[in-house]
Amino acid sequence: MHLYQSNPIKVYNTLSGEKETFVPVHEGNIGMYVCGPTVYSHVHLGNVRTFMSFDVIYRYLLHLGYNVRYVRNITDAGHLTDDGNVDNDRFVKQSRLEKLEPMEVVQKYTVYFHKVLDLFNFLPPNIEPTATGHIVEQIELTQKLIDKGLAYESQGSVYFDVEAYNKQGLNYGELSNRNIDDLLANTRDLDGQNEKKNPQDFALWKSASPAHIMRWNSPWGEGFPGWHLECTAMSTKYLGEQFDIHGGGMDLKFPHHECEIAQGKGCNGTSPVKYWMHANMLTMNGLRMSKSTGNFILPMELISGDNTFFEKAFSPSIIRFCFLQAHYRSELDISNDAMVASEKGYNRLMEAIKLVGNLQASTQSSLDIQAWVQTCYDAMNDDFNTPILIAQLFEGTRYINLVNDGKETLTAEDIALIQQTLHHFVFDILGIENAQSASNHSEKLDGVIEMLIEMRKEARANKNWAMSDQIRDQLLAIGIQLKDGKEGTSFTY
Repeated sequence: MHLYQSNPIKVYNTLSGEKETFVPVHEGNIGMYVCGPTVYSHVHLGNVRTFMSFDVIYRYLLHLGYNVRYVRNITDAGHLTDDGNVDNDRFVKQSRLEKLEPMEVVQKYTVYFHKVLDLFNFLPPNIEPTATGHIVEQIELTQKLIDKGLAYESQGSVYFDVEAYNKQGLNYGELSNRNIDDLLANTRDLDGQNEKKNPQDFALWKSASPAHIMRWNSPWGEGFPGWHLECTAMSTKYLGEQFDIHGGGMDLKFPHHECEIAQGKGCNGTSPVKYWMHANMLTMNGLRMSKSTGNFILPMELISGDNTFFEKAFSPSIIRFCFLQAHYRSELDISNDAMVASEKGYNRLMEAIKLVGNLQASTQSSLDIQAWVQTCYDAMNDDFNTPILIAQLFEGTRYINLVNDGKETLTAEDIALIQQTLHHFVFDILGIENAQSASNHSEKLDGVIEMLIEMRKEARANKNWAMSDQIRDQLLAIGIQLKDGKEGTSFTY
């Protein structure tokens, strides 16, 4: 019997605005799609928070025994800031700024994205498709929508016809609770709107100007895909015409996810997703994070301590622990005080995990550990409520301390159960690593490197240049760079 059979989950569905009992399309199997990064710049902490929320959801579903196919895309083309002005293509703008080819920009920031997520101990998705790798599928979907009378070509571009969609009895705006009249009233005048029948129509394919660098052949001329289409193409290819969970940040609800619903219904005649899930935003010191105001910090700046907002560096595990103390649908504010408090709480939890293995067993238990274990599952079964789970984990640490102080008793079986449960929820489900253990490993690695530097120094003194170069090159191959200077040889990871 799988754990999911005895642990029904309630999921807040943005589409209905209610918590619903989670029932997969196919029993025991889950298809989950999460909108990934647009890789034209460094991934920011708000992105990390969103992806972390779905990493925990993925981990918990796996723990319950579901077979999960997790797809998270990479947007590496077609992300316009609006549908009118193709000069607003973020990749083109960044490539000109950095004097790089667009695909160099894509590679640079994709590598950075993966490095950051690795630091925060994310599980990789099962499939990580790219927009540029699915141009053919996007062209096919565009043609299908044209054939169904739901899209039209205009001056080499193709637009989704929202009015035609609604005339077929469908409802553009159902996810964000907007209606066509409101959309018309709030539409800005944008360059290129004269190509559209109606201002609320959105681009499926954009004609490329002669100066536009990223371009592909299509039945409508050279161009590039609209931003919304890529997720419909990739999610349906790998998860089917209807799948279980689609996740992303609150900022994607409109228009991006609204457009995905319209495209999916328009192409396949069925609502593409059963449960729409959205993570809330991250603020810092009570204010929205923004580069323009200076209230902004990158993940590596927080980890390294190279910033003016926080009193010291914080490990990725402590940052992760801090983030998970807020529910994914709640706004989360980080500050120096919040990070310091999280570090103290994290250390208390790690000390209890260390202590539980040394508890003395008794012939009977004075605490109901089975009931405590169920409270941990109940928290996650209630729309993945990580702050309630963490509160229960601290209740478990209280039990451990009471037993250690001789004020309560536990049998060997219950000690093993509380130890196993803490391991499952802290390490496997919340994905928190033991930074204290990692620090010890780091110190040992540093010692090994220093020993190799001494061996290299001796080889150079003996004019054994081949050995000297071999040590340097083999360390470089695993990402450790030696730097020779007046003060001796130093190293960086």
